[in-house]
Amino acid sequence: MAVSEDALQQLRHGLRPGQRSLADWRGGMLAVSAVPGAGKSTGMAVAAVIAIARAGLGRQRQLVVVTFTRSAGASINQKIREHLEYLRLPTNSFVVGTLHSLALQIALSHRSAVGIDFDNGVLISEAQKERLFKRTAVAWLRYHPRDYGYLLEGRGFDGDDGERLRRDTVLRTEVLPALARATVTTAKSGNLTPEDLRQVATPDAGMILGVAAGLYETYNELLRAEDAFDFDDMLLGALRALEHEDVRRQWQDRVYAVFEDEAQDSTPLQARLLEILADNGAGECHLVRVGDPNQAINASFTTSDPIFFRLFCDRCAQEGKLITLDQAGRSSPKIIKAANFILRWVNQRYASRFEIPFREQMIQPVPSNDPQRDANPSPIEPGVEVVLGDRLPDVVAEAQWIGARLRTILSHAPQTSVAILVRQRKQAQFLGQHLRSPMEAMDIHFYDVEQQERQSRVPMEMLTLLHFVASPHSPEYTKAALELLKERQVISTGQDLSQLSSAPEQFLFPTPAHPTPSKVTEHTQKVCCGLLQARMALPLEALIAFFALTLKYQAAELATADKLASQLQQALGGRRHLQRMLTELEAIVSQGTFAEIDDEASEARYCQPGQVTVVTLHKAKGLDWDVVFIPFLHERLFPGNPFQPQSVKFLGDYTLPEVARGQLRALIHNAPSIPDPKTAWEQGNWLKQAEEYRLLYVGMTRAKKLLCLTAAASAPYNWGNLKNCDDRANPCPAIAALAQNVTEL
Repeated sequence: MAVSEDALQQLRHGLRPGQRSLADWRGGMLAVSAVPGAGKSTGMAVAAVIAIARAGLGRQRQLVVVTFTRSAGASINQKIREHLEYLRLPTNSFVVGTLHSLALQIALSHRSAVGIDFDNGVLISEAQKERLFKRTAVAWLRYHPRDYGYLLEGRGFDGDDGERLRRDTVLRTEVLPALARATVTTAKSGNLTPEDLRQVATPDAGMILGVAAGLYETYNELLRAEDAFDFDDMLLGALRALEHEDVRRQWQDRVYAVFEDEAQDSTPLQARLLEILADNGAGECHLVRVGDPNQAINASFTTSDPIFFRLFCDRCAQEGKLITLDQAGRSSPKIIKAANFILRWVNQRYASRFEIPFREQMIQPVPSNDPQRDANPSPIEPGVEVVLGDRLPDVVAEAQWIGARLRTILSHAPQTSVAILVRQRKQAQFLGQHLRSPMEAMDIHFYDVEQQERQSRVPMEMLTLLHFVASPHSPEYTKAALELLKERQVISTGQDLSQLSSAPEQFLFPTPAHPTPSKVTEHTQKVCCGLLQARMALPLEALIAFFALTLKYQAAELATADKLASQLQQALGGRRHLQRMLTELEAIVSQGTFAEIDDEASEARYCQPGQVTVVTLHKAKGLDWDVVFIPFLHERLFPGNPFQPQSVKFLGDYTLPEVARGQLRALIHNAPSIPDPKTAWEQGNWLKQAEEYRLLYVGMTRAKKLLCLTAAASAPYNWGNLKNCDDRANPCPAIAALAQNVTEL
């Protein structure tokens, strides 16, 4: 059914000027760089509907919308569908999905061209992939004893057997698995082979890429031996299939255009796949990429890199095909000015670096006749509040100040939505200990999003302890158990866990010749021996409950553990043996077949009126609240300092995974030379700091009416150890600069 141009124009007129430019797209490549709160998904949805109507799309030829997450896909899918239904256009004229789901569909549709045996192979989960990285490290040690010997000796080695054992444990359980992870994910996303790495592993670049190439090759061999493949293989397989002209033509005939959301989080390989699909076969590429390079906050733990979307924007700008959506109605003007201040200050401070953290695009308020209801709302005074130093002597006082401010805000406006955004999960737990009871006493719902995540980790934590009690002689399993106990604050953080786990028998069962060295270690030894005694004294079905109590689980986690125990008991039936229990639990973890107890797990639940939500800054992206608190804004976290664990310093003044990522980044970018380890380490740390500033920017732009930024004069150096909270802590320098100018905003 044809739709009149008047109906489409009516839809278009409901948009802002920048969004209208997006809706006016008539084909070709287009870059859309959008500021936070600019309504990019609304603009994309209307642009998609207008394109569908004008091109007369249907089941045979569709518009493809690619999103970064399933939740984002569901949101834009609903918006497009509602418009199509209103205009009485076919709802089968578009498809929405993540890039991984699109790659899987292509690969499964052309199995013979992919190079993956889908019938006999298996797609490994992230949990299985992590375990495979550990096995990769062990296998590489056997295949490359000479290189391993160089790593083991490192520097400052005097031949001591105890130190040799410690270094061996560090390499096996920490360094090599992490190096394998960094290498495999980065290299595959850049379509690099192990041989590509070997060719650039020159003496000037150091030996790290040579080791990385061996790990990469070993990982691939282990995958093939198990008839398995990972998500990166699936993406590469889809690209291999599209190299066949008949396959490529088939897909290009089906795809009218591709709209990509959150393009700042794409990798070069993903962008290449979309460009092929969007090619109409006549030399024209119908590709619209929408994103915000200033909200690129995933590069430090994924293979994305914001520079690729920046380059795409620059390329489109030269051709007059760049749109900047810079008007945003989410926040009050003072909050907008504060976010813009941070962006300018950081870019000016770091202008001499090889990449500036932010793209120079300032948020602008919307005009008074904007269609958005309550756009740029009136502030809750003072609009932006920065509290540092003497007013908050320590983090306890900081939490108390936040509690008092919350009581004032919610007593005057009970339906206000509030969020406290934290950098680390331990900070969320700390706030829960100090704020939950006062908030509940006022009948205010205190919702800790991270508590839900902690529930989802229950099966993995149970498996970690079960592996330990089944094989206490294993340095790997002993160290994993110690790290879990440390994270849960069951044991002290001030211990060298690599040293303890390097000789498990000596640690667990000390003798006069090898006594327990300190009271701290003695407590740790008692906790671990208690787990082993429970293994001998308790029936198998009671082990999960004992582990849960040992880890000091809270109510929801205890309920989740109890549900897990019941599921295991049912699966075991009459065959209740420890090895059988391990097998069942490994299957649950790897297949993701266990659903934790959850009575309120949806993003809409995070933003309820009258609720105080505590959530990490990463998870807050895409959400907004009336009032946002961002506490603990200290320099050691924002932007952070280069950190190298004491346990790995025998390898040099850098960490191997970060150096490998930096060197691979140069290779993917076709840099004229591969940086030496020191330079790669420095560049990698700068990129991390830039990302931390962008993360701060994302947090600030979640606020609609009031933004409160705080940093106490002292704070824990390590949030995993709260016994020492009086360590002097400088505030984030950008926030300190904002504090001096906040009255002028």
